Amino acid sequence: MQDQLSVWHLVSEASLLVQLVMLILVMASVVSWAIIVQRTRTLSAAKRSASDFEERFWSGMDLAQLYREVSTNPDPDSGMQNIFRAGFKEFSRLRQQPGVDPDAIMEGTQRAMRVACSKEAEKLEETLPFLATVGSTSPYIGLFGTVWGIMNSFRGLATMKQATLAVVAPGISEALIATAIGLFAAIPAVIGYNRFSAVADDIVSSYETFADEFSAILHRKVHAVQG
Repeated sequence: MQDQLSVWHLVSEASLLVQLVMLILVMASVVSWAIIVQRTRTLSAAKRSASDFEERFWSGMDLAQLYREVSTNPDPDSGMQNIFRAGFKEFSRLRQQPGVDPDAIMEGTQRAMRVACSKEAEKLEETLPFLATVGSTSPYIGLFGTVWGIMNSFRGLATMKQATLAVVAPGISEALIATAIGLFAAIPAVIGYNRFSAVADDIVSSYETFADEFSAILHRKVHAVQG
């Protein structure tokens, strides 16, 4: 009886549909954990790179020199650096064109930084929808497997003259395993999604703040030249 109620025995004796449900949930859990590890590294690298670049930016270095340095040796993890490069490149290009109004220069520069910021936000939020999907659907998929398994158990009872706990327990147990696996897949996915969404929002907010501060510096620069 004890061997019949072991997890591996219950899984192996489950119906084909319930086993398929369990397999889908296990695969979703594995992919979710891979995403959790990958997002943790990506967001940590993005925060660290943003901090390093801000330190260089506010060190008093000439902006043109900083642009040349980051263009020569770009940091793939630094979204803030990409925003700086996009803004300064567009600013320099528009300033070289004769007769361009200072406000038009700033509008083009800010537009370029907004586009760059949006692209960086997409990178930070990449694969997060998968975690949200796993977190919201896994319990229902597991519940479907449980309901199906219990239905099969009661069908089997219909052919027996006397139903005892020993007869019912294995079928009910194997059905409940699907729900347990669904929760096992959903809980880390929900926690990871909420955590990474909050971190990504914080990083994007720092990008937007930097873009505004950089825009103010360029605004003073272009109007001082025009003046």
